[in-house]
Amino acid sequence: MHGVDDITISRRGILVGGAASAALTSVPLAEAQAVVPQARPAMMTVALTVNGAHHEIEIDTRTTLLDTLREHLQLTGTKKGCDHGQCGACTVIVNGERINSCLSLALQHHGDKVTTIEGLGTPDKLHPMQAAFVEHDGFQCGYCTPGQICSAVSVLDEIRRGVPSHVQADVATAPEATNLELRERMSGNICRCGAYSNILEAMEQVAGSHA
Repeated sequence: MHGVDDITISRRGILVGGAASAALTSVPLAEAQAVVPQARPAMMTVALTVNGAHHEIEIDTRTTLLDTLREHLQLTGTKKGCDHGQCGACTVIVNGERINSCLSLALQHHGDKVTTIEGLGTPDKLHPMQAAFVEHDGFQCGYCTPGQICSAVSVLDEIRRGVPSHVQADVATAPEATNLELRERMSGNICRCGAYSNILEAMEQVAGSHA
């Protein structure tokens, strides 16, 4: 049977031995990590026409269209919200169709035409939808507004082209810009401030002016 002193010494021995072993094994590991070469990311050149201007950009093949616009072209009007395609803050118009730019790789859009909020209008000459949002106070914090406006412009274009939706009683008939229709089509854009009624009023105004 061992005494207290024997137990104390053996515990100390275990601790000292463990620390020594860790020190011996960590040195080779650190050296091994130091000599491992870091692989360069795969790069490719993508050509995009953004807001009427042609760009050729060399990017990491994993770069999303959203990050290409924001980080490479400094078009920061398009916002990064959830980064999962659920909030619509990153909505842009590509070849006439709205998309969530956070879910799309830039390389998928080689040769495409992209319109962001900066390409719809300017402070001196607002797009009709931008002017309507201002008139009807269709925003509060404004973070989601670029995506909301891009979607709203695209929604009215879809209706004018006769693209059907889930809420139409008869998808064979031409859709109309009713309150229910607009709500359905804008459901992919989230406004955390709750300015939905104002957004719909702005859209209805623009839809009426184009009737």
